[in-house]
Amino acid sequence: MYSNRTTVTKFILLGFQIHEPFHILLFTLFLLTYVITLTGDFLIVILVTRSHRLQYPMFYFLKHLSVSEILFTSNITPNMLHIILRHGGFMPFAGCIIQFYIYIASGSLESLLLTVMSYDRYLAICNPLRYADMMNLQFCRTLVLASWLMSFTLVLITVTLLCQLSFCGPNIIDHFFCDFAPLVDLSCSDTSVIRLEVVLLSVPIVASTFSFILWTYICISITILHIQSTTGRRKVFSTCSSHLASVCSYYGPLIVIYMVPYRRHSVNVNKFLSVLYTVFTPFFNPLIYSLRNEELQHVLWRLLNIKHI
Repeated sequence: MYSNRTTVTKFILLGFQIHEPFHILLFTLFLLTYVITLTGDFLIVILVTRSHRLQYPMFYFLKHLSVSEILFTSNITPNMLHIILRHGGFMPFAGCIIQFYIYIASGSLESLLLTVMSYDRYLAICNPLRYADMMNLQFCRTLVLASWLMSFTLVLITVTLLCQLSFCGPNIIDHFFCDFAPLVDLSCSDTSVIRLEVVLLSVPIVASTFSFILWTYICISITILHIQSTTGRRKVFSTCSSHLASVCSYYGPLIVIYMVPYRRHSVNVNKFLSVLYTVFTPFFNPLIYSLRNEELQHVLWRLLNIKHI
């Protein structure tokens, strides 16, 4: 679809321009972070799948959130580690497009799953008597399936427009992966349509999901304030504190990266924020949920003690 429109067959990713001793430190840090992230996410998937104690909507959504993060971080980090060791690296044109597609689609999926999880917490806290009937297994599966389909379908619009751009050179991307702004900046054709499409598609989605999450937590906060006992308030809040922490770690860097216009003089800042978003946000989520959730901890300890769940 794009082979006859471009003379660029591969892109050069510069990665991080730092001195030699720091490359090893950076590589070690990111490798450990990646291994811990994968271990945590796979553990959550295994525990939720095996344990009868965790067959609740919240854990069902958490399992799919972990799967999305495995896909998200595995799409970026292994190649980033290679780039750090080699002081740069090559990415075929098709590989760059595929990496961008998976990056945006899996990131969008995480956003939708966080939104679904906020709705689950809203129903559980603000409407507990109807929670079991409303959040049944079929409805949960429908929400998750819709999130997967929407994420990987809507992004195809952007990818199709991206494939229709001409890339005549240069082919150097001052980043550690194929992100939208540095990639589009290299095009020698008119990029106004795709830039407008991204704004019209992504901004309303991000704004609507974030606004919905904000609304649910306003309702949750009002409900918590009406609880008389301090112990009751603390217990109810603990059921959604992990999700709230995940929302903050996800939307914080995301809003700064994509709502603030991209500038060439802020490339290093953009890389730093991208590292937070692509490496450390997936790293924090398994830790947040495993440390804050007693049910998950209980099942994990039983597994480590080699007992049947």
